[in-house]
Amino acid sequence: MDPRKPSPTAGKRMKALRESLGLTTREVEEKSKEVARDRHNEEYYISHAWVTDIETGEYTPSIYKFYTFSAIYHRRYDEIVSLFGLSMSDLKRYQASLGVPKTHLLAGDSEQDMERISLPVRFKEEFQLDKTHLLAEVVEKWDLLPVRFLQHLDLRKSVYGYIGLQDYTLYSLIRPGSLLQIDASQRKLSSEKWKTEFDRPVYFVELRNGYVCSWCQVDRGQLIVIPHPHSHQDIRRFDCPSQAEIIGRVTGVSMRIVSEKEPDGGEHSTGTRR
Repeated sequence: MDPRKPSPTAGKRMKALRESLGLTTREVEEKSKEVARDRHNEEYYISHAWVTDIETGEYTPSIYKFYTFSAIYHRRYDEIVSLFGLSMSDLKRYQASLGVPKTHLLAGDSEQDMERISLPVRFKEEFQLDKTHLLAEVVEKWDLLPVRFLQHLDLRKSVYGYIGLQDYTLYSLIRPGSLLQIDASQRKLSSEKWKTEFDRPVYFVELRNGYVCSWCQVDRGQLIVIPHPHSHQDIRRFDCPSQAEIIGRVTGVSMRIVSEKEPDGGEHSTGTRR
């Protein structure tokens, strides 16, 4: 099949959408004339033959004709183009992951462009901010909230953790109160070479009496939990997997960079009781 042509499925969906609205191809043509006249551009015009060819998979509409279909079919523009494999959610993910040389402000969202994501809005009564947790164990209620900036996160493959307010294991790389994205498919320690502490793989580990987020090594059947030098904590060893088990690799962090309380150089809590 010509790669420039749309999938026949896209055309069938367009036809089903048109028929669900009770429109004929001739009526789509007439309505498109109004859009073209108002926009002073014939590119918005869709002839009866073009409607038919699009529905049979012969052609892909231009950006102008997508606009006209969106207006006539009373559907959002991104919904129409998604029928042809153009995913706006993927576009936002690319925008978030493909960097540019200069620091810049992010464009604001329009009302129609506000995507929603499921986030915790209520925690269980026993949840304590000073302890490190897996969010799935302490969240009582999730709700859909508009957070476009998080569109690049893969919610289906990730679990989420919370660093307790008394857990300074990786301070100051990861501060207490941070939310973590964890890739549970990466449970084995990476052998990749790293040059700085920012490149070094970080793991979320379940202990007998709680959780800890740290750098890790394995030595003679033991999992070595390695804190940040600024945390003023000792390296600890655990039999693996009887005393410690890796939940996954930390792949994202959301945290404040201004803390209400800085560490005083004394002893800090590490693994925390559930």
